[in-house]
Amino acid sequence: MASTDIGRIYTGALRNTRALERQGLEQMERQLSGLERYPDYAAVLRRHVETTKGQIARLDTALEAIGESVSTLKETATSVAGTIGAAVHAVAQDETLKNLYAGYAYQYDRVAAYRSLAVIAERAGQADKVAGFRAAVDEETKAAEEIAALIEPVTKTYLDLTLGGSKADS
Repeated sequence: MASTDIGRIYTGALRNTRALERQGLEQMERQLSGLERYPDYAAVLRRHVETTKGQIARLDTALEAIGESVSTLKETATSVAGTIGAAVHAVAQDETLKNLYAGYAYQYDRVAAYRSLAVIAERAGQADKVAGFRAAVDEETKAAEEIAALIEPVTKTYLDLTLGGSKADS
């Protein structure tokens, strides 16, 4: 009975993590179109888009290894939530800054999720997947650090553009 329970927990954690990575990917791709005035920020997002695609591929492999497929219903629901979140920020005066803050927080959410997923995978007898989840922890931590380093410079650019009468948001 316990192996069935941990199996369900592991499957759910994989599906949830994948769905949230897809949501994050969509949000980053949407944000990129409005960052021409923030080239360093755009470069960080472009790198992380590629990293996220690799993470999704790892999650797909882990799901396939246990005979599961991607839950399209869950992906659709989180995709809609991601679109709504981006739309809410889009009406804000400081859309660029709010997206930056949300991205920073999101990276640490992913760090926590992958750390947890590594423990769940190990307990579920999927020790061969743990290294990939630990690698994702490192990738997400690096992305969070890159975003943290952008907070002040992006804020300064935002202020310079806004106070100078230029368009600061997309």
